This record gives sequence, structure tokens and C-alpha cells, in this order.
Amino acid sequence: MTYFRNTSLMVIFLLSVSFIPFHHGWSNYNQDQVNDFKTAIEESTYENPHALAKVKFKNELWTIYLAPASRMTARGVTADMIKKGTPLRIVAYPHKTVKNEMRAERIFINGEKFELR
Repeated sequence: MTYFRNTSLMVIFLLSVSFIPFHHGWSNYNQDQVNDFKTAIEESTYENPHALAKVKFKNELWTIYLAPASRMTARGVTADMIKKGTPLRIVAYPHKTVKNEMRAERIFINGEKFELR
């Protein structure tokens, strides 16, 4: 019985920690470099773990991590609001090591501000 319990606990532990490398912490983003720019959405995904938008910034395509879909909905941002072609203003921090990736702190759609954190 002890062997089964210990084995079960070990399996649960290994499954729990196996997903840690997939999580990106906010500390990976340079909060000293704020990018505040207007653009239009080229492509978007509205699902968990995070909604994403691909936008042009400095003539390059960037991936912008938004909030989780549930938080976006709670803050009033629907999937239709971040569809392709939507003009918006983004305030975001670039990733420290991953090229062309940012985390959005807030977005403005039709002049309305949405805090994402």
C-alpha cells in the first residue's frame, strides 16, 4: 500500500512540475522599455491561456500577449473587438530575449482604455 501511495504521489508531482517550463513569467518582459504605439491587428487568437494579437510595430510583425480570455471578457474586450483589421493603441513591454514578442499592459480600442493586468 505504501508503494502505491508513494508512486501515486510521485506521478502527481511529476505531472505538476512538467508544465512549469511552458509558463512565461512577466519578469521576462522589460518593464523599463514601454512601447506605446498605434497599429492594426493582422491576426488574433481569443482563447486560453492568453489571447494573442499579431501587429506591425516598426515595420515588423510582433506577437502581443494579451490577458487570458476570461479576463478579457471580464474587462469588456470581446473576440470581435480584436479581430483582423481592428485599429488600436497598445502599451506593451518587449520580451527580454524573444525577438518580436511583447506583453500588453493596456490597449485602447475606439478610444476606450482596457487594463489587461
